[in-house]
Amino acid sequence: MIELTDLARQTGIQYSGRSIAISALNTLADAQPDELSFLQNKNYLAQLETTKAGAVFVTAEMAEHVPLSSIAVVVDEPYLSLARASKLFAPALIDVDAPLAVVGEGSHIAEGAHLARGAVVGKNCIIMPGVYVGRGAVIGDNTVLHSNVSVYHDCRVGTNCIIHASAVIGSDGFGFATTKSGTHVKIYQNGNAVVEDDVEIGACVTIDRAAFGTTLIKEGVRIDNLVHVGHNCVIGEYSVLVAQSGVAGSTTLGRNVVLGAQGGMVGHITVAPFTTLAARSGVTKSIAESGKTFAGFPLMEHKLWLKLQGKLARLLKS
Repeated sequence: MIELTDLARQTGIQYSGRSIAISALNTLADAQPDELSFLQNKNYLAQLETTKAGAVFVTAEMAEHVPLSSIAVVVDEPYLSLARASKLFAPALIDVDAPLAVVGEGSHIAEGAHLARGAVVGKNCIIMPGVYVGRGAVIGDNTVLHSNVSVYHDCRVGTNCIIHASAVIGSDGFGFATTKSGTHVKIYQNGNAVVEDDVEIGACVTIDRAAFGTTLIKEGVRIDNLVHVGHNCVIGEYSVLVAQSGVAGSTTLGRNVVLGAQGGMVGHITVAPFTTLAARSGVTKSIAESGKTFAGFPLMEHKLWLKLQGKLARLLKS
């Protein structure tokens, strides 16, 4: 916990108003009365007006929209102020006072694997050489971590999972604020990543931890090699992400979504359940209707894309 006035002082903000104890940073929609949020994009004005956050970084223009239950902390650049504040809430990567790692009955920890203090490994797991399980991370029963897998601090992997070599669960999301002079200020990623039960993750996959909250891979998901999932994403149950595909931050996939090889999605969109996206699809907008198949960039229904390719082929022959 840190007093709001102390937080302002440590981040170079001129503030002399009412102070409360702040426990964490969070989004406008999810923040609680002891948490700090921000508004950078006016598209989220409705969330500002209903937020439960104890304090909010806003510009002078937006201050009047802050609820009476929240404290408006007026700054020139809310996103930049959030970035500077995020460092104050970054958890320790190593806790020398935490208890030794706990390993369940029947689990095999290979020589060369490292379990940090505070880590928990369930029953009947196989942990191969070079694996790293960070402070406070939890691995469920009957899970296999192949060589050189890294599960960062505070992340969770469920039961009956298989994670292949060199995958990384909980690396930092790609978040930074850029100053007017062009330098980049890191937004510390203080959330975590959670992999639910019966998930298989391929080699060299990276799943970023959330800036705040959780990046969530739901039950039964299958992820091929060389896939990237950005921070604060939700990948719905039994979805399939094929090799070299990528999902940008804060995107939510419904259950049984298929993203073909080298397909890509922008951030902050939603994709309806049972959507299929062919290889190299480029998804730039939310998809609201379930059960359809799409292809191409710009994205279009697959049947239309096939007709277009046929016409182009005939045109080239003429």
